[in-house]
Amino acid sequence: MKPAMSAPYAKGDENAGSVRPLRTNYFRMKQYKAVNWNDPENDYALLFWEQNIKQFWIDTEYIPSKDIDSWKALSPEMRECYKKALGGLTLLDTLQSHTGMPKIMDHIESLQNKSVLAYMCMMEAIHAKSYSTIFTTVATSRDIEDIFNWVQNNKYLQFKASTIDKHYRKLAETDISKEDLFMGLCASVLLESFLFYSGFFIPLWLCGQGHMVASADIIKKIIADESIHGVFVGLLAQDVYKKLPNPEKSKEKLLTLLNDLYENELKYTEEIYTDVGLTAEVKEYVRYNANKALMNLGFEPAFEVKRVNPIVLNGLNVETTQHDFFSKKSTNYEKATEIVHLRDEDFMMDTSVAV
Repeated sequence: MKPAMSAPYAKGDENAGSVRPLRTNYFRMKQYKAVNWNDPENDYALLFWEQNIKQFWIDTEYIPSKDIDSWKALSPEMRECYKKALGGLTLLDTLQSHTGMPKIMDHIESLQNKSVLAYMCMMEAIHAKSYSTIFTTVATSRDIEDIFNWVQNNKYLQFKASTIDKHYRKLAETDISKEDLFMGLCASVLLESFLFYSGFFIPLWLCGQGHMVASADIIKKIIADESIHGVFVGLLAQDVYKKLPNPEKSKEKLLTLLNDLYENELKYTEEIYTDVGLTAEVKEYVRYNANKALMNLGFEPAFEVKRVNPIVLNGLNVETTQHDFFSKKSTNYEKATEIVHLRDEDFMMDTSVAV
């Protein structure tokens, strides 16, 4: 039963039927600002915005089905390694797009920087979907289900996600400390510049051997994105670091976080790469990228790196693919060219059909 509604005006009132005036104290309202790109807030936001736009892509522009024969030629152990690597990457991109970037945006004051982060967040979702595009080509529905169950139950992957997510969840509060923001930004950089790369190793390595080349084009586009994501968020972290009340203490917390993730990453690497004999090479690549993450945050490298597999290290330059830090479209890039133009009659609905 609905409660009785009182009439806004008395019967016969000359104002009856008109809209009741809104009682709002406009002077107490929060002021909302519009982003003004004509007034630069810093010397890098526009640069990163434009570079992100130049790199825009979607997974359906590529044709991983070309890899079917290559996939069949791989050993069962190599196929299993590949699927698990991509499954782990999917989890990290899901975390970054659903939790990491949105939480960080809430605490960045610059509207132009927020815009760049919003775009990056969208691309993280495209990355996560892209792995499914590759899976659909090379794996059965049962295989795909098994991989995602493995992801959900793998203790090393879940440790990665949980450890990063703890720092993201602290950003869910409205009022946070500068150190919490710094650690949240650091967690993001460690995810983008470090934790992804144990998964990236096998697609790049196989591509260097002439296998799974079409799928590697998607992976390379993801890496090109992650590289500038790590640099951009690293710059935000450096800005916050300068304002910390006790920066050395915060740096120690960062290094502790890095070490915890590094030890876990070694165990994860052993689990998925031992059967294909690549564990030692992947560990070198892990250390190399851990140092890159630290440099993105403005700190010195912490790990000794002996020799990184040159095919993987230069994976974005092999064969006909062109890439540098400010990436161009891959020359292997393929895009759907069959275009069907819409006509007026396409929008004429048959109203006789029951809905």
